[in-house]
Amino acid sequence: MDSNDPRSLTLIGAGLAGCLLAILLSQRGWKVTIYERRGDPRIKGYESGRSINLALAERGRHALRVAGVEEAVMRQAVMMRGRMVHALDGSTMLQRYGRDDSEVIWSVHRADLNMTLLQAAERAGASIHFHRRLHTVDFDAGYARLIDDRDDQPHDIRFQVLIGADGAGSALRAEMVRRAGIGERTEFLDHSYKELTIPPAPDGGFMIEPHALHIWPRGRYMCIALPNDERTFTVTLFLPNHAAPGSGDPCFASVRSGAEVRALFQRDFPDALPLIPDLERDWENHPPGLLGTLYLDTWHMGGRAVVLGDAAHAMVPFHGQGMNCAFEDCVALAEAMDRHAPLEDAFAAFEAERKPNAAAIQAMALENYIEMRDRVDDPDFLLQRELEQALQARHPTRFVPHYTMVTFMRVPYALAHARSQLQRRILVEATAGRSDLSGIDWDALARRIHAELPELEGAR
Repeated sequence: MDSNDPRSLTLIGAGLAGCLLAILLSQRGWKVTIYERRGDPRIKGYESGRSINLALAERGRHALRVAGVEEAVMRQAVMMRGRMVHALDGSTMLQRYGRDDSEVIWSVHRADLNMTLLQAAERAGASIHFHRRLHTVDFDAGYARLIDDRDDQPHDIRFQVLIGADGAGSALRAEMVRRAGIGERTEFLDHSYKELTIPPAPDGGFMIEPHALHIWPRGRYMCIALPNDERTFTVTLFLPNHAAPGSGDPCFASVRSGAEVRALFQRDFPDALPLIPDLERDWENHPPGLLGTLYLDTWHMGGRAVVLGDAAHAMVPFHGQGMNCAFEDCVALAEAMDRHAPLEDAFAAFEAERKPNAAAIQAMALENYIEMRDRVDDPDFLLQRELEQALQARHPTRFVPHYTMVTFMRVPYALAHARSQLQRRILVEATAGRSDLSGIDWDALARRIHAELPELEGAR
């Protein structure tokens, strides 16, 4: 049974967002109890689910700083300066994310990060119960039933308020939908992914450049690799579920066996093939992961329940912002709870602030998939990128690149999206029909930029 203390609350999910929120709320004097359906990932041999690497950017780092855990997390992080684009002929090209090493992102391993945040949540005073899957909720009575899947035993609790940080398959969201019809829909991408591994080199170092996110773009599909601090790379292959008629593209329907995936790599990723010695075994042992975008009309039920992170707005991973957005949610919710009482007002204020921004990054993540798989080696895109960098140098407080706003700043996602769309039009129109930047009318561009793009706070 949970406490009747009005300053007590119950979190569902001890993943990344749940643990970070538990730290922030415990620091504010809330009595936090977390229930997690899986076992404790700190117990040796426990499989904690997805291992896909995560890209930590400024939004996420800011949230970790607020919680006082950034230093512990950054000890495990590997810097990535940009995209290392691998052409079919084996040549490579580094496309920097920012202007210098002050504008980079960081690769972190999900399981290591989760364990760091679990430890910090317990130190902050949160109580964590593993092997407790939320089964049913009586919102009126304030009772919930949890199940231990090891023996199917029920565990009934009393709660003041429920907060769902239990991911895209959120059990709390399902109960909210059942009770209140909060307008849930999921749009699945017609692509899925599989994870593979590049091991360390024989001398214990990295097999390929460690300070980059590696991309093998191939039009309607691609492969990426992110570095780990143990000198491995987590490789993710994204393929259509079914090929377009007559395209001949590989897809999960046609690439099933280890022999078929080896043939695919020999044809389309020949320089990656020697790096993945367990290709066939990894392929046959790892099921494909689904990719989808979750939309909700409402994130909360009065002051009784609220969801955040992937439980409220799961997105495809192609902008590396899912975790960063969820961490921003945690700070925003904690601050809304500081400013507003009762909790119903806090949850409403949190939703009003974050929902438009979540929708914006969901849209940008879908757009970025096309850029990563199909445009990073396109001459028109590269010329637009060259112009973007030149305009940033000339107008640093007004023409701020899309990636900079999303990744190195904490500009609200909705504002970044709106400015990015305008800037993209400027770039496309200015480079149309050109093969280089000679003959560009810089004065006309300057007038347009000053007319259409106000100075952006925090730009430098």
